[in-house]
Amino acid sequence: MGEQPIFTTRAHVFQIDPSTKKNWVPASKQAVTVSYFYDSTRNSYRIISVDGSKVIINSTITPNMNFTKTSQKFGQWADSRANTVFGLGFSSEQQLAKFAEKFQEVKEAAKLAREKSQDKMETSSDQSQESGRETPLANQASSFNGTDDEKIYHVGPENPEQKSENNPLKSAVDQSKKWETELQTLTESNARLMDALQEANSNAESWKSQVSKCQEENSQLKNRISELDVQCQDMNVEREKNAQLTVRIHKLEADLQDKQQELENLRKQAEIIPQLMAECESITAKLQAAEVTNRDMSENMKLLQAEIDTNQQRERSMKMELKKFMDVLDGKIDELHEVRQGMSKLGIDN
Repeated sequence: MGEQPIFTTRAHVFQIDPSTKKNWVPASKQAVTVSYFYDSTRNSYRIISVDGSKVIINSTITPNMNFTKTSQKFGQWADSRANTVFGLGFSSEQQLAKFAEKFQEVKEAAKLAREKSQDKMETSSDQSQESGRETPLANQASSFNGTDDEKIYHVGPENPEQKSENNPLKSAVDQSKKWETELQTLTESNARLMDALQEANSNAESWKSQVSKCQEENSQLKNRISELDVQCQDMNVEREKNAQLTVRIHKLEADLQDKQQELENLRKQAEIIPQLMAECESITAKLQAAEVTNRDMSENMKLLQAEIDTNQQRERSMKMELKKFMDVLDGKIDELHEVRQGMSKLGIDN
C-alpha cells in the first residue's frame, strides 16, 4: 500500500530562525495543505506539507515528540532529525485542537510501533544467540525494523567486515528517504494537475500533453533539488528580511493596541461630554443672569453716584451758607459784646 494520508488540514507554516533560535520565519506565503501520512510497510508516521513544488515539512513522528499550543491558533513541535522547530498557524481554534489530537494519536501509535519493533528485535536476538549462527545479514534485517527515527541495533559485537557491509545499507536508507520526499512531491504535483484537467474538461490529447509536462516538471524538480544548496544564501537573506518584517509587524501591532487604548479612552471621555455640555449651559445661564444683575447694579451705582454728587454739592452749599451764618453770627456776637461792654460801663458810671 505504501504511504497513505490519514488526516489533512490547511495552515500557515513557519520554521524557527536557525541563527537566533527565537524568531519565526514563514515557510509558506499562504495557507498550505498539511497532512499526516502512514507508511504501512515500515509502520511509521510522517507530517508532510508541500508549497508548490517545494517540500516545506517532512517530519517523522517519534514517541518523544510533543506538540505545544502556544496560542489560541498557533502550535509548534521540535524535530531533532531536521534540527529545527516547525510552527503552524491555523484559521480557527477547532482546527488547532483537531491537529493536536491527531498528533497525540499518532505519537501513541508510533510508541506502540517502537515497542513492538523492540520486542521483535529482542526475540530475534535471543534466537540468534541460541542458534549461534549470527551473520551480517541478520544485522541488516534488524536495521530495517522499526520507524525511521530509531537507531540501528546490532546483535553481538561489530567487526570491520560488518561495518563495511552496513555502510552501504545506511546510505541506501538515506537515499530512499530522499526518493520518498521526491515521490511525495511528485504525487502532490500529479494530483494538482489531475484536478486542473478535470476542471478544464480537456480532451485526451490535452491530458497527454499535461502528463508529458508533468514528467518534464518532475525532471526539473530533481534538478532543482541539486540547486537548492546554491540558493541557501539567498534564502538566508530573505529569512533575515522576513525576520525584520516580523519585528516590524509586532511593533505595528503594539502601536495599534496603544491607539485602540487611546480610542477607548476618548470614547469614555465622549460619554462625559453631554454631562459637561449640560453643566456648561447651566453655567452660561448663570453667567447671563450675573451679567443682567451686573448691568442693574451698574445702573444703581450710577444713580447712587449721581445722588452722592448731588449730596456733595448740597453739602458744599450748606457749608458755604453755614460759613456765612457763622460770619454773621460772629459779627452779632461782636456787636453784642460791645453792647455788653457799653452796658458794663454804664453800670460802673451809675
